[in-house]
Amino acid sequence: MPRPSQRLLSAGIITDAALRLVDRAGDFTMPGLAESLRVRPSSLYNHVAGRAEIIELMRSRVMSEIVVVEPRDLWSETVAALAREYRRCYAKHPRLIPLLTAYTVQTGVAFGMYNALAQAFSDGGFEPGEVLHAITALDSFVLGSALDQAAPTVVWADVPEANDAMRAALATSVPNPARADAAFEFGLRALVAGLVAQAPVER
Repeated sequence: MPRPSQRLLSAGIITDAALRLVDRAGDFTMPGLAESLRVRPSSLYNHVAGRAEIIELMRSRVMSEIVVVEPRDLWSETVAALAREYRRCYAKHPRLIPLLTAYTVQTGVAFGMYNALAQAFSDGGFEPGEVLHAITALDSFVLGSALDQAAPTVVWADVPEANDAMRAALATSVPNPARADAAFEFGLRALVAGLVAQAPVER
């Protein structure tokens, strides 16, 4: 009997299937993943060590799509460009974000972007501890903004408890993803401006 032209299972196939489940339901289980692939759960462990490895493989898959930009004339421009790339990739899989934040970043692919951010902040004159704070702040903002892509089309109901200022704000709202995109750019400008204000160097 001829061999099948494609392996029934591989780490890549398992990763793709897990990502589809997360995109649909926000999580996955090993039995559910095996069922979606029409294999026994024990078969998965011939290719991956378990749930934690699959989550890290999904992180690697998403972050491999990030284009690490070349350094710009100003370090702050490099940071903004990297943030946009970072959000672009995670906005495709917003339901994956809560899973990833519960696990230590280990994949080398992720460090391509983090290295570029660290270098940009270092070029801005930040001390190592401040570099880590700046990366953490940017990380939180970008991932939160990407998660906002999974919000309902209408986020806030027009309820009697809303005061005049909130009602005026709600009157300007547009449906997702336009609202989320506009809010991201507004927030990114504010965050980068704040970082520039604290930086010893702007070059």
